[in-house]
Amino acid sequence: MQQTPLRRTVQIISNPAAGSHCVRKVAALAAALERAGAQVIRSECGPANDVSIDAQADHLCVVGGDGTARHAAQAAAKSPHPIGMSLYPAGTINLLHREAPCELDPDVFARRIVTQAEQRNHFAAGLGDGFFLACASVGPDSAAVAAVSSKLKRRIGRLAYGVSFLGVLVNWPRPRITLRTDGRSIACEAFYVAKSRYFAGPWSFAPDARGSDPLLHVVALTKASRWRYARFLLAMLTGRPMKRVAGAVCFSCTELHADCDEPLPVQADGDVAARLPVSIMLRKEPILFV
Repeated sequence: MQQTPLRRTVQIISNPAAGSHCVRKVAALAAALERAGAQVIRSECGPANDVSIDAQADHLCVVGGDGTARHAAQAAAKSPHPIGMSLYPAGTINLLHREAPCELDPDVFARRIVTQAEQRNHFAAGLGDGFFLACASVGPDSAAVAAVSSKLKRRIGRLAYGVSFLGVLVNWPRPRITLRTDGRSIACEAFYVAKSRYFAGPWSFAPDARGSDPLLHVVALTKASRWRYARFLLAMLTGRPMKRVAGAVCFSCTELHADCDEPLPVQADGDVAARLPVSIMLRKEPILFV
């Protein structure tokens, strides 16, 4: 006797504050999932609204950006039962989607979720009480993220980070940071940790990094003056190996501790997620993405 396929219960989590949020896009995706045979639960999250997972959900479909995916993944990790995830990109930069692009036609996307096709593991990096999925950093860029206006971000998207960075150029930070890993101590003024390939768009400071790879890829800038930081950015934009950049220390690890006399903001997946000192540690249990 042929068994009836299990009916999947998909919780759509959308973020109205995401850079490319569209009510019609969310509605079209929900309708496509129902046509594919799924039961759909719709919910929202945002800066003042934490992710809440429905007890009936066995799959989370995040409609948003990297930050929304991070919040949803953190909530999923606390779920009493295993729950997979998928990401329908609707954020400002969408680094996770760049590494693992998918078909965005709602019906094709919905069938992939319902059939659980193309499953992949993603190893997140623990950061304080939470974790991140794509990248984290402490430096001029994290100072700009900390100062960015959420209202302006909703109006002009990623350009809001550029506006914020202009203020950082005036008051350029030169902190003294100490990194510790594998019995090694590194003094620096900025550092970058990749858990996925991309950073700030279609660029990479660690092109070998992958979500499926259980490693942290780190670039520490021993000096981060305006000129040296510009050289770091130029190398990233042109694809030049970071090990050739003067003052850049490149290494991989599974655990990293960062300390500083100042409580500097830590940018993680486009949001300020912590402040120094912090420990960053590879999570042993991967997140299942579909």
